[in-house]
Amino acid sequence: MKPGKNEFDVIVVGSGPGGATVARELSHRGQSVLILEWGDNDPVKGTFAQMAPRGMLPGKSMLLTGQALGMVRGITTGGSSMYFCATAFDPPIEMLKTYGVDISQEVEEVRSEVPNAPLTDDLMSPAGACFEKNALELGYDCRRLKKLIYQDKCEPNCQRCLYGCPQGAKWNARHFVDEAVESGAQLINRAKVNKVLIENRQAVGVEYKHQNMVRTAHAPKVVIAAGGIGSPVILNKSGIRGVGYDFFFDPLIFVMGKIDGITSGRGLCMSAGVHFPEEGIVMTDFNLPHLMKILFDLELFRFRQVFAYSDVVPIMIKVRDSLAGRVINDRLIWKGLTRDDKQKLNKGFTYAKSILENAGAQKVYRSWYLAAHPGGTVKIGEHVDTNLKTRFDNLYVCDCSVIPEEWGLPPTMTLLGLGKRLAKHLAGEEAVSDDQETTASTIRKMHVRDDVAA
Repeated sequence: MKPGKNEFDVIVVGSGPGGATVARELSHRGQSVLILEWGDNDPVKGTFAQMAPRGMLPGKSMLLTGQALGMVRGITTGGSSMYFCATAFDPPIEMLKTYGVDISQEVEEVRSEVPNAPLTDDLMSPAGACFEKNALELGYDCRRLKKLIYQDKCEPNCQRCLYGCPQGAKWNARHFVDEAVESGAQLINRAKVNKVLIENRQAVGVEYKHQNMVRTAHAPKVVIAAGGIGSPVILNKSGIRGVGYDFFFDPLIFVMGKIDGITSGRGLCMSAGVHFPEEGIVMTDFNLPHLMKILFDLELFRFRQVFAYSDVVPIMIKVRDSLAGRVINDRLIWKGLTRDDKQKLNKGFTYAKSILENAGAQKVYRSWYLAAHPGGTVKIGEHVDTNLKTRFDNLYVCDCSVIPEEWGLPPTMTLLGLGKRLAKHLAGEEAVSDDQETTASTIRKMHVRDDVAA
């Protein structure tokens, strides 16, 4: 049947890396796709004023935990990829394989389609070069990180990556959304999905609010890609109980030191890094825009440090946190840092302090806690099978929420690979193995009690 006005082949909820990839791949294959995005699609200006409501608005794009720890997420077309540092960390291929999910082929396809190479010397900021040099001097295995950046478009001494790149130099999920729309997909912005419509244990569409009206759209396949917080909220309202528990959100701190002669604080962030996989710690340079640095300084009443910028080298410490907590709704989460999480952050602080002091820094200090990349709320093997299908037929999830274990690294390349793999499955290009059928059967059995309650 040819789709009508409110009927599509596939509905994708959310336009971050996972959802954007599914929409792009299926649109390229000639399927009619509807993309529903809670945020706007306004042109990127690269300013703090535009970024703040999209990525720092309390109760929406920033959620506060009981420990006053801020967890950020991007609410706009492209999701958090609009404000990420464009770092292409390799996916946890082997870990996913233990759950029956192999995205190695898809990741290779992604690498041929998006930029992913270390920065050239001319794009290394003075602060980034200082971090790299002194980390190597101390014997750390410091390497330049692969970046999702079109380096020929990138401007040296620019600090707008975290505000959104107006030059188009930084790859983000909007690139894939634009390709999907060019191939015929429909994008509706400021559309907040409330729930999936379920009939006879099958997804048949979604209910969403747009322009102060409750609307519905129908499709035989629905993909929820609303992020680690948004997806479990929608699924819970749709009758899938037990989602949203025991998740990760990659806590981090910034460690800063004033170094004479560094002349410029501007530049790309996360250009070089040190990964301690056994310890669950990653350490990178991190050129904060001046206004962001001021906010972090004021948060801890460091009034003397507020005005220091051009000669400050910030280092980010991010850790693999313990699975814990609960997503209560799309405005409230409950998750604290465990003793082990804090010990990792403290250990990372000592690593960063040693580098800064080796470079001649005085009065090294740290920021308050922040978190990013919430995930693990709708885990593979628990709430979705190896094809990312829920216990309801035709209902899938493709975002950070499906990652089954705490990981501690930026997930973009992983989500792009998962999105490609899911699109192949939805297009009928990938057979379901016996192991996958077994996993799906197990999930249905695990949640039969919830079905009865719903």
